[in-house]
Amino acid sequence: MIRKLIGLFVLLGCVVFSNQTNAQDKIVDQIVAVVGKNIILKSDIESMFQQQQAQGITTEGDMKCEILENLLVEKLLLAEAELDTTITVSDSQLNQQLDQRIQYFVSHLGSEKEVEAYFKKPIIELKADLEEVIKNQQMTQQMQNKILDKVTVTPAQVRLHFKNLPEAEIPQIDAQIEYAQITVLPVISIEEEDRIKAFLRELKHRIESGESSFAPLAVMYSEDGAARNGGELDYMGRGNLDPAYAAAAFNLKGDKISNVVKSDFGYHIIQVMDRKGEQIKTRHIIIKPKVSPEAMKKAFTQIDSIADFIRKETFKFTEAALRYSYDKNSRNNGGVVVNPETGDTKWKLSELDPDVSKVITKMNINEISKPFQTIDDKQRPVYKIVKLINKTNAHKANLREDYVELSNMYMNTKKEKTLDNWIREKQTGTYVHIDDTYVNCNFKYQGWLK
Repeated sequence: MIRKLIGLFVLLGCVVFSNQTNAQDKIVDQIVAVVGKNIILKSDIESMFQQQQAQGITTEGDMKCEILENLLVEKLLLAEAELDTTITVSDSQLNQQLDQRIQYFVSHLGSEKEVEAYFKKPIIELKADLEEVIKNQQMTQQMQNKILDKVTVTPAQVRLHFKNLPEAEIPQIDAQIEYAQITVLPVISIEEEDRIKAFLRELKHRIESGESSFAPLAVMYSEDGAARNGGELDYMGRGNLDPAYAAAAFNLKGDKISNVVKSDFGYHIIQVMDRKGEQIKTRHIIIKPKVSPEAMKKAFTQIDSIADFIRKETFKFTEAALRYSYDKNSRNNGGVVVNPETGDTKWKLSELDPDVSKVITKMNINEISKPFQTIDDKQRPVYKIVKLINKTNAHKANLREDYVELSNMYMNTKKEKTLDNWIREKQTGTYVHIDDTYVNCNFKYQGWLK
């Protein structure tokens, strides 16, 4: 239920926004429920229903009733958030979310002009339509976080919970692996670097001289997904940007264009579009270096030699990772790769990078792979070797092997129970009215109908 609600809040902004723009031709939109002072419209339910059908989502019960109950819970959280003086949404938070939502539309429709044409109104009016939706969404999320933030589990509680699980309820754990890696990044030639720098300097001159503006050149030449939006990126803080990019961008004054900046992703020229506190909105043109066949061959030879030395025990894998690997996230961990979704070193096979998966699933524990070419997290071609550290087959959970998974499962169970209890308690003290057309719904929380 918790995960469903979180997903609902993210999607609801788009759904309600769609209602706001598409309902212009309707004279009256039926109110089907009221929670506190917040209403739920029939069009809210119909839009969500259409989206779920389009996505192939099915349910054993009445889907519209389930959608309504999710919206009732969302409005109940919002009603409580409005009474809580510690829950606030600052103008900067609101503006950041509004800009991100507009960029979402731009990324799907192509440009701001196309967004305005699609919704038949200027961007500034679209933001006005979205403002209350986004604010309510953020307050609702904060309220849910406040309810669940103090939920904790101890090792003793996890052990006791597992001990008391009926045999039929012990979860099945998917096959998992733990692995380490060493990556070698091919060296970019000085000639290639000079070519890119000269080209970006030329583009900078064309912009500064008035021969061209930034956006068209970004569309034509920039080599990332932001190119089609004139090189524009969302508002970001220093921690969300490449360090070299952030250093250059935050030091720019006015609308000046940076000198050529080298980051882990490529070479950029950057222009600041707006600043909001510690966040900055930029646009850039990025050119990514082309790797020569000779450089790729040299990288292969290097990593092949590293693998050979490890197999001969000239040095250990952990030492080689620290000394030679280009991957910053794993080299200081002896090459061991951490799953960013769980913070653990275990990976389900479905979570692995496909290039890694097709190699490592055929390996034995402690085996070192042959070098293979892949793409790193900066979208650069690299050569990689991997070592299979551990492999577990699909099995029924046990505390010795699966404590982290069992702890997370128990935590989610406690959070769901906490939220369930909160909802049932708040139902009794909050005004709720549901239209007669929905009184026969088989709600999970019976307290909606009074």
